[in-house]
Amino acid sequence: MISKTRSEWTSARRIVVKIGSALLVDRATGRLRATWLNSLADDVAALAVQGKEIVLVSSGAIALGRHVLGLGNGALELEQSQAAAAVGQISLSAAYREVFAARGHSVAQVLLTLGDTEERRRYLNARRTIDTLLAHNAIPVVNENDTVATTEIRYGDNDRLSARVASMITADCLVLLSDIDGLYTAPPGTRPDATRIDEVRAITPEIEAMAGDAGSELSRGGMKTKVEAGRIALGSGIHMVIASGKNLHPLRQLVEGAPCTWFIASADPVAARKRWIAGQLEPAGTIHVDAGAEKALLSGKSLLPAGVSKVEGTFQRGDAVVIKSPTGMELGRGLTAYGINEARRIAGKKSGEIAAILGHGGRAELIHRDDMALHRS
Repeated sequence: MISKTRSEWTSARRIVVKIGSALLVDRATGRLRATWLNSLADDVAALAVQGKEIVLVSSGAIALGRHVLGLGNGALELEQSQAAAAVGQISLSAAYREVFAARGHSVAQVLLTLGDTEERRRYLNARRTIDTLLAHNAIPVVNENDTVATTEIRYGDNDRLSARVASMITADCLVLLSDIDGLYTAPPGTRPDATRIDEVRAITPEIEAMAGDAGSELSRGGMKTKVEAGRIALGSGIHMVIASGKNLHPLRQLVEGAPCTWFIASADPVAARKRWIAGQLEPAGTIHVDAGAEKALLSGKSLLPAGVSKVEGTFQRGDAVVIKSPTGMELGRGLTAYGINEARRIAGKKSGEIAAILGHGGRAELIHRDDMALHRS
């Protein structure tokens, strides 16, 4: 049994929790499992009191909507899934609002598509929206935007979506609440000798072979997609845990040492993100800074427009750019908060002047320190 004092959990400040349809929706009636959802809300509220930031990635819209529309069981056509999601999302959002309002918390609905986490400009917008919600003590409830997603662009399951969201917001821990309490050496339903693995430190071919393909009737994901989510999480420096959500108070049970499987990342999320910025993104431009800005950057500060002496390239907001010193030495790379045209207009100006120059408010930083990887940092 995993210790309830495990550091991967106790040290986590920002946690993403994925909730599957089979946990939220009663299979027989097609209705929301209100008692279970209330117990989860109790758990989330208790974690918030401890200073932890919680983001929920919730399935359930299609499962609820198909019941309302009388679509029955079995596979749905794409347009039927989209219609069911449109109906079910209203009920799902109302349920989350009600249970968290009773505990003094606001909730926010965030609908994402694949492009929102793959295209850097939209990625940046989504990330800052969630950051702002958390800063105002709201609980973001994220779901794939099933009403507009197509077969070609949809994630197909919320396991991988939750891992993408965790990576996007630099979470410390990802929790996949499932109808099974972890990764087994073989699908338990087919192999009575299957045993649960307590800890995974790398996604090896052997680990992949242990995962089955099939999901439950109400969910698209199976253990295979959970292992794929683990690959995304570990690559982003985020710890992940697969735990059972079948009983009431699933997060509290996890804290108390319920059986589960931990996927342990070898690097922290910030370090992993900075490696991604430094080595995996093709720069679209160059930002030249003055001596004062160079000193500030090397001391851990963000890059303000006032310290920029010249801007080159064809970049858009969210693109990677090279940062160069007054001598032309590459200091590092970062994701810019402004496109080339706006960056040129505010270069050398104080942050307080940005609104007057551009005609609208914007980020005080040209490149935030969290979006920057310096070679000497």
